[in-house]
Amino acid sequence: MGASFPYTPRQGQEEIVEALEQHLAEMRHIAMQSGTGTGKTICALSASVAACQGNTCKVLYLTRTNSQQKQVMVELRAIASVTPVFGIAIQGRRNMCPYIEVNEELKSGTHEELSLLCGQKKNKVIAGDASACKYFHTLISTDHSAIDNWARKRLPTAEEFSAYCSERGYCPYELLKTLSESAKVVTAPYIYFFNPFIRGSLLDWMGCELDDLLVIVDEAHNLPEYARELRTAEMSFAAIKAAAREASELNDPEVVEGTSASDLLSMIEEVLISAVEEYVLDEDGLVPQGLLEEVLMGRLTLTSRGLQKVAGEMVNLGDIIKDRRRKEGRLPRSYLSSIGAFLEAWSSFDEEDYVKLVVGGENPRFEAYCLDPSLACKPLLGTHGSIHMSGTLEPLEEYKDSIGLPECSPSLNFKSPFPRENLKVLYADDVTSKYEDMAKDAKNLSRMLSYISGIVSQFQRNTVAFFPSYNLMEKFACDDKISSLDRPVFKEERGMPQDDLMEIVGRFKDSVDGALLLAVSGGRISEGIDFPDRELEIAILVGIPYPKPTARARALQHFYEVKFGKGWDYVVKAPATRKMLQSIGRLIRSETDRGVAVILDKRAVHLKPYISAVLSKDPVEEMKRFFETGGEVRKIPIKRRQQQRPRTSKS
Repeated sequence: MGASFPYTPRQGQEEIVEALEQHLAEMRHIAMQSGTGTGKTICALSASVAACQGNTCKVLYLTRTNSQQKQVMVELRAIASVTPVFGIAIQGRRNMCPYIEVNEELKSGTHEELSLLCGQKKNKVIAGDASACKYFHTLISTDHSAIDNWARKRLPTAEEFSAYCSERGYCPYELLKTLSESAKVVTAPYIYFFNPFIRGSLLDWMGCELDDLLVIVDEAHNLPEYARELRTAEMSFAAIKAAAREASELNDPEVVEGTSASDLLSMIEEVLISAVEEYVLDEDGLVPQGLLEEVLMGRLTLTSRGLQKVAGEMVNLGDIIKDRRRKEGRLPRSYLSSIGAFLEAWSSFDEEDYVKLVVGGENPRFEAYCLDPSLACKPLLGTHGSIHMSGTLEPLEEYKDSIGLPECSPSLNFKSPFPRENLKVLYADDVTSKYEDMAKDAKNLSRMLSYISGIVSQFQRNTVAFFPSYNLMEKFACDDKISSLDRPVFKEERGMPQDDLMEIVGRFKDSVDGALLLAVSGGRISEGIDFPDRELEIAILVGIPYPKPTARARALQHFYEVKFGKGWDYVVKAPATRKMLQSIGRLIRSETDRGVAVILDKRAVHLKPYISAVLSKDPVEEMKRFFETGGEVRKIPIKRRQQQRPRTSKS
């Protein structure tokens, strides 16, 4: 095992590290499923640090959320105890700028908006106005070597670094830029690599080229949809209304002879409302190619080139709004500019890679939805190598195809070392969440409810019921069988603030005689929260979370069918399987955890080999036998090394 691994290895870790080191030496892109307990963070990080020793390569560890960065820095400290290495954790200005922290309006700013505002303030400071930003003024006017040395010694998390710098009057974000060039490891959110403008800035700070980066993508099962969303463009009803208010601020100037900005916006609004009425079925609908621009060209008697000029004029007007707001110290945001940019781009989206939609709801919108995530992921192919890892990345071929990794990219699958007998997965074959079957069988819903109430009433153990959607969850939450349970019942709400969510999760965890938590598959509870020991012992999957057959989903399925011949497998089966594995995975977070998952859907039989569920005619009885015969829980065997390496302090 490589010299940078800081711990006595657990079962399977030597195999993981050696496989990664071998493939990284060959500059390859690795797709790796690594089960709970394998220590994928420390394995990937130590293998990557070893691969970058003695050369110009640097490790860029990408996380989906800021909270995941903390574990990276904890493990990097352990590595640094046996192999000298310096690393930093970067987050966006919204999280690291002390000026933004006390200004509510600025907290909603995008990276580009905050960058513009920050640039203006820095220029003022450089020109002699120290009051424009006292934190940046302190940074450029005083010696900060003591903070640099502290960071090199401590390897702080982003939160620790921000607090330390802010207390001493320094700008954490700008100071991190100066430290980036000497860092061998940088951990940052996905956007720092996959947004081309931010990636360019990051490479400048790090002082390296793209082919000097060794990239680790954590929780990689999130990457395909993230990449699609990054390339997707939209224009909403609310944005049109906001742009009209901006136009009135400018006294509603003409954008083409005889037509003012508000006139144009009214036309766009009419087309949007008409498209919603004509094309939306349920949630969304496909719009004919050229619909928006052809209506506008007809109304304005313009050519396509003329419409592009009008769109450009909207962007110019937006720039005036941005400049005004920047001078006032406000977010340099303009909806006129975003509407103009959308019109400029709308006709240029390639229909092979994008689908044009109109989406209904309270805030209807036109949307150019990106079907091909590999468009945003192409820069990965220019790096020194990459590791794409998750506990639920299977099927690996689908993942590699989706983001465009070379066919020769290794697919690695490392099972959890936790005892398999600690987890039991059952399924019932007399219920289903399939819409057509539920509509035909009036008693299907009642049987599902009976399963849930029967399990909860028989076991004084914390139970989470995961539903395919909020709508289905609400049907169950309102039923008397749930409300009359002699157990505390908690519910994950749509759009619930994080603090409120964690408050109900905390109350659920503290329930000593068992409680029921209603949640959604693929939501924050199913993926981002650990429930160790007896905090969770039973998971009920109320149906299979197949995506709704929306126009977007059908277009995506057609795209994958044409490109890979596996539309249903890649777009329907694979995402549902991952969501279910995430939910089931909440049960077993250590070698001593034990739990049962019950899938209330006969279609579970079709998800093998990824989910090996056993048919049960009486789940309650089987669960009783499982919990009654648990006995001593087998520990994971540890392979001893001749010399144990030290762990760092967890302080």
